[in-house]
Amino acid sequence: MAKLIKEKKYRFEIPEGKKKERIDIFLASSVENATRSKVQKLIESGFVTVNGKLIKSSYLVQPGDVIEASHPVTPHPEFAEPEEIPLDIVYEDEFLIVVNKPAGMVAHPAYANYTGTLVNALLHHTGKLSNVNEADRPGIVHRIDKDTSGLLVVAKDEWTHAKLAEQFSKHTIEREYRAVCWKPFKKLNGEISSFITRSKKDRKKFTASETEGKHAVTFYEVIENFEFAALVKLNLKTGRTHQIRVHLSSIGHPIFGDAAYGGTQMAAGSNLSKMKSRLENLLKIMPRQALHAKTLGFIHPHKKEFMRFDSELPEDMKLLIEKLRV
Repeated sequence: MAKLIKEKKYRFEIPEGKKKERIDIFLASSVENATRSKVQKLIESGFVTVNGKLIKSSYLVQPGDVIEASHPVTPHPEFAEPEEIPLDIVYEDEFLIVVNKPAGMVAHPAYANYTGTLVNALLHHTGKLSNVNEADRPGIVHRIDKDTSGLLVVAKDEWTHAKLAEQFSKHTIEREYRAVCWKPFKKLNGEISSFITRSKKDRKKFTASETEGKHAVTFYEVIENFEFAALVKLNLKTGRTHQIRVHLSSIGHPIFGDAAYGGTQMAAGSNLSKMKSRLENLLKIMPRQALHAKTLGFIHPHKKEFMRFDSELPEDMKLLIEKLRV
């Protein structure tokens, strides 16, 4: 069955005092799950008007403007469908699966990603997944971002799912990440603690706060400092959305390649002009955030044993590290 959604409509009245801004940038930051490229396609197709007139993506939004936008929404399946997609299975038994998710793969079907997800692949691999979640998220106990690679545990039955979820809730799950960040660290280990809340400027992003949101704690340890970057090990005490990305950015060490949190800005200090070409080449190697969920440990709900799983860094991160050492 499909959810019969044909069109979504948006209307914005620009208030006095609003700074001039390109309309594609304005809509990309104002509409949930929108991107600038998607907005530009809608504008080109005539789905966006300002004061009742068609405009170009370069139009500058001004006070008093009335913006109306709509877009057709592709009906999506109420239930995720099995798809034959290769999986890197690290461990599997009759109760759970530990899988090494590649960068670029979404955990479960959602807006604009209804196929090609980890769930679609798992349903083809095994028809046995827990149904604790909504029908399009069977088995998913926890998630990592689309462009983050690494280990996830998936439950095959409801009892196993509940017991694993309880460990995540109590923060007893062992999770260790590797990241390449901008700028070498002066302090080689430490704790980053803050509240994390949704950004008021961009609803798709999050930000560190002293007072608002949910409390989050990340521990870091520098493995290797490079000339203008660092390889770090990170452990999570809590598991908030975008936690590592937000925390590292908040202390001035955004993850290399992370466009959302400042990781594509060339932060090489006084030698920037001489190193521009090299940095551009490195960012081509890593067009995503250089973040990998390397280690995952938990108590097996049925075996009552602590199990720890480890994974190799993906090839793009290995190559980036190799080039940074030169």
